[in-house]
Amino acid sequence: MNALAMLPYADRLAIACVLDPVVFSRQAGIEPDPWQARLLRTARPRVLVNCSRQSGKSTTMATLGLVKALYAPGSLTLITSPTQRQSGELFRKLLGVYRGLGRPVAADAESALQLELENGSRIVALPGKEGTIRSYSAVDLLLVDESSKVPDDLYMTVRPMLAVSHGQLIAGSTPFGTRGWWYEAWRGNEAWERYEVPATECPRITPEFLAEERRVMGDWWYSQEYECQFLDAQSAAFRAVDIERALAEDIETWAL
Repeated sequence: MNALAMLPYADRLAIACVLDPVVFSRQAGIEPDPWQARLLRTARPRVLVNCSRQSGKSTTMATLGLVKALYAPGSLTLITSPTQRQSGELFRKLLGVYRGLGRPVAADAESALQLELENGSRIVALPGKEGTIRSYSAVDLLLVDESSKVPDDLYMTVRPMLAVSHGQLIAGSTPFGTRGWWYEAWRGNEAWERYEVPATECPRITPEFLAEERRVMGDWWYSQEYECQFLDAQSAAFRAVDIERALAEDIETWAL
């Protein structure tokens, strides 16, 4: 019998959760979809999650934040979004999982926006203003929710918090037009790990519901909210793709 098998069940379960966050998710009563399982297991430092509404993005991000806090003693996880209310919503999902598991690591302090564990780990939900969050450093996990609506200046403020810790950045959202840092990151060539999850890949959303949504919302809103498509504003005179083509450097020009 090996040494691992001789450990008490609780210790073996904790080791399994560290090695595979999918095990942790199932212990919390959350059976992940295939894409969620991949996200839970990724070790890539930069991750973009382009998801349909109600696909389970926030639940997965909350699970990742709690795994980090429980099993990486002394770690710092930050949650940011366009507003503190939205950050607080993701934090509440995280607290729900933590409480549902019976608080596996005791809390030294617990509030509506912050959790401090006795192992030294902290999880903090931040306001959506860059001027009020600059004091944090050595961040181990940075969760950016509703990323398509997070202002560029806020994003540029939080990125340097990962410089020394070499922490992980996970940015998730539903598209919101062809603008902003999140759109540029999704379409760019930088080394992000990218997830695209349309509503048809979510087993909890029925085809009947989606058909009704398309009828009610129209193709433009439906494509953005449920099909992960980045669309120009309905009032735009020119599409972003046409402007890019017009400005492309490899287009032949004629001398006058």
